[in-house]
Amino acid sequence: MTTSVKAPVLFISHGAPTFAIEPGILGAQLRALGPQLEQVKAVLVVSPHWQTRDVKVMTTAKPETIHDFGGFPAILYELAYPASGAPELAREAARLLEQAGFSVGFDAGRGLDHGAWVPLWHLVAQANLPVFQVSMPVTLDTAHAVRFGQALATLREQGVMIVASGCMTHNLYEFRQAGSQAQAYAQEFTTWVRTAVLAKATSSVVAYRSEAPHAVRAHPTDEHFLPLLIAMGAADDADPVRLLDGGITYGVISMESYAWGFA
Repeated sequence: MTTSVKAPVLFISHGAPTFAIEPGILGAQLRALGPQLEQVKAVLVVSPHWQTRDVKVMTTAKPETIHDFGGFPAILYELAYPASGAPELAREAARLLEQAGFSVGFDAGRGLDHGAWVPLWHLVAQANLPVFQVSMPVTLDTAHAVRFGQALATLREQGVMIVASGCMTHNLYEFRQAGSQAQAYAQEFTTWVRTAVLAKATSSVVAYRSEAPHAVRAHPTDEHFLPLLIAMGAADDADPVRLLDGGITYGVISMESYAWGFA
């Protein structure tokens, strides 16, 4: 069943797990989008915290809340995000990915990792939309991430909102060492990406490791940046893109996010 309006696409910087209880300036912006989701039927989330050899699609009917982190405040381990799953739509996502040339399997017991439920805690605060995840293959690169998003794009016509959850900057070593003062390199990298995304310069973002300032420092590994390219692939040229300026937390974690398809 198709809808008259395509469901939106978001790239959300989920930051540290504490984002659930410390919403900062991004959390309020995500909550403000909630009233605009009336036509959304379900949410597909891609998170770097579920990586597999081949693509896996979650068909769990009632996914548990996974607390896949350690050393954080006790209250985080008590939070639950009780959304239902969407097995039929998950199978349709698998079909589309297979059609695009990806090897796909199913996982009927997978829960929602913190890359999924933490941003949804703010975006869909009532947990009243079905949610399913699609894993990221460990071999995914920037160009194939765009193709990955393109393969899923037609789900938007069925009311499936695509949430690609990652981080605008993700250097865990510096996160553990940093103070509260924002580091210049994180802001310079974020500004470069902002210019490219708002200009819809997908090819530049694909080549970010050679073109963006401080790219290797901002992302020693690719997995938290690839969701941005998945989101850009799922969006189309007609979609307006909205900047969600999340600022920089812990000195080095840029929470900059983007939304496509909102009026």
